[in-house]
Amino acid sequence: MTRGQKPTGRRTPKKTPKAPVSQGHSARRRRTRAVADAMDTIGAGRTASFGFRRRTGNIAIGVLIAVAAAQLFNLQVPQAAGLRAEAAGQLKVTDVQQALRGAIVDRNFDKLAFTIEARALTFQPVRIREQLEEARAKSPEAPDPQQRLREIAKEVSAQLGGRPDMATVLRKLRSNDTFVYLARAVDPAVATAIMAKFPEVGSERQDLRQYPGGSLAANLVGGIDWDGHGLLGLEDAMDSVLAGTDGSVTYDRGSDGVVIPGSYRNRHEAVDGSTVQLTIDDDIQFYVQQQVQLAKDASGAKNVSAVVLDAKTSEVLAMANDNTFDPSQDIGRQENRQLGNPAVSSPFEPGSVNKIITAATAIEMGLTNPDEVLQVPGSINMGGVTVGDAWSHGVEPYTTTGVFGKSSNVGTLMLAQRIGPEKYAEMLGKFGLGQRTGVGLPGETSGLVPPIDQWSGSSFSNLPIGQGLSMSLLQMAGMYQTIANDGVRIPPRIIKATIAADGSTTEEPRPEGIRVVSPQTAQTTRNMFRAVVQRDPMGIQQGTGPQAAVEGYQVAGKTGTAQQINPDCGCYYSDVYWITFAGMITVDDPRYVVGIMMDAPHRAADGSPGSSAAPLFHNIASWLVRRENVPLSPDPGPPLILRQT
Repeated sequence: MTRGQKPTGRRTPKKTPKAPVSQGHSARRRRTRAVADAMDTIGAGRTASFGFRRRTGNIAIGVLIAVAAAQLFNLQVPQAAGLRAEAAGQLKVTDVQQALRGAIVDRNFDKLAFTIEARALTFQPVRIREQLEEARAKSPEAPDPQQRLREIAKEVSAQLGGRPDMATVLRKLRSNDTFVYLARAVDPAVATAIMAKFPEVGSERQDLRQYPGGSLAANLVGGIDWDGHGLLGLEDAMDSVLAGTDGSVTYDRGSDGVVIPGSYRNRHEAVDGSTVQLTIDDDIQFYVQQQVQLAKDASGAKNVSAVVLDAKTSEVLAMANDNTFDPSQDIGRQENRQLGNPAVSSPFEPGSVNKIITAATAIEMGLTNPDEVLQVPGSINMGGVTVGDAWSHGVEPYTTTGVFGKSSNVGTLMLAQRIGPEKYAEMLGKFGLGQRTGVGLPGETSGLVPPIDQWSGSSFSNLPIGQGLSMSLLQMAGMYQTIANDGVRIPPRIIKATIAADGSTTEEPRPEGIRVVSPQTAQTTRNMFRAVVQRDPMGIQQGTGPQAAVEGYQVAGKTGTAQQINPDCGCYYSDVYWITFAGMITVDDPRYVVGIMMDAPHRAADGSPGSSAAPLFHNIASWLVRRENVPLSPDPGPPLILRQT
């Protein structure tokens, strides 16, 4: 084989000159040929094996090339942005686009709470100080770090009107925290001006919740925390509806902080929160809230609450408590303010306002009529307990109307005996006691009505006169709404509708009514309870709450006085009371139901001697009919007879 010649897979035998054939050489030639043939066979096998290996190698090389090509494509196309970002020191960023919180409005769309866009000023003390010190070390012309911090603190405080003051801001700038908020609820234009002058200061969106009425309806509306989440009231209960759904977008940012053009992706638009429309009227709410506070101050009561319902629909038109907080101010600093809503969360023993159940049930069952004369003694024994009236008297000829007009415990229990414990227990449930109203306000109590199988011997001597059970003010008003609405109890509601960001409105379903008594029974009961507000110069035919009367209008209602429990002994105080009043205007065509509760007053709601809540009812009811120009009631006829003469 010459230099450079490639070997083949088969060795070719070297040719030799032919020798003369002889007999002696014949066998040797045969052996030689056999060996040659064998070598040819071996050479052919080697050639086939090498071809197989070559084909296998080619396939393997092809696979490797394909994998490499795919990886190269992956690097060049799908992963290109990420690799370029890594190479350039970029950072993938996902920004949350905050949804705008929905508003809370009254029935006339007047805003009680709404959101405007705001900013929180941010700062990274440790990192920024390091950068300032490094810059100063490199160049004496760079700002002095401490002087720079003082300038920042001065500017922030000045732009925000001194709140926070410069010293407070400076402490945060000098802190060892990695991140701090310098100020919250900053106007976006102010934040932009500060950051333009001092790039070291950052900002983040932190919307500002506005409450234009301050404490108006705060016990209903509630408030939010610094992060914009519901904290109290309907802001909490309706948080998921009001909050909406945040959006997001992902993009790349270079090491210099600049967004890489064309890198935006995975964009999801924010969906703003829905507006919640309430049933309340902010004008009525304002007046009732004002009157409640005046009554609290005049009476010396611990607390006063009032509820106004639409008599036909049971919509809450106003719900007020005294000493209400202001959600536009820092809630954490208002510990001495009423942060809850006692009108739904604080149960109390109602006293004689509960007698309307006995009256309506006895009329419904045909056990009495308004003019029946009962011989009412000064006391009655039931279950081994002697119960008397609030005033001493012998046997008095009170009509059924007079029993309730005079608020006779003895006369009421005489009628309750005709009803019986089982039926009376049933009617307590029908009037909605012992169960939550489902109004949708947080912290609602169900009150307490003992099950009949747990009644003691004295239970039936207490329950019909409003002791031994408890209810919320809203439940108490609901009892009277039943009678005002011709015997149909409608669970109260506070949410009227929700309005989505796109303008679509979803009406809140109206609760179905529950028939409790017949229309005739309700009308008869309403007419009997006019006796409570009836005046008589002689006092004989006068009820217990004439201060509640409204001239020119028929009013029905009931006063209530219930002893409070002394927790030290588990017994009743002799001189500490819940004072209540519930009523409706007008009797002939009820428009409004008003419920009032006063906790341990020393005087009447108007500051006069006694402890009546009737004057507060008068103020609210008379204002309502004047505001709505309600026509005067027809002449009711002669005065009601409370006591036979």
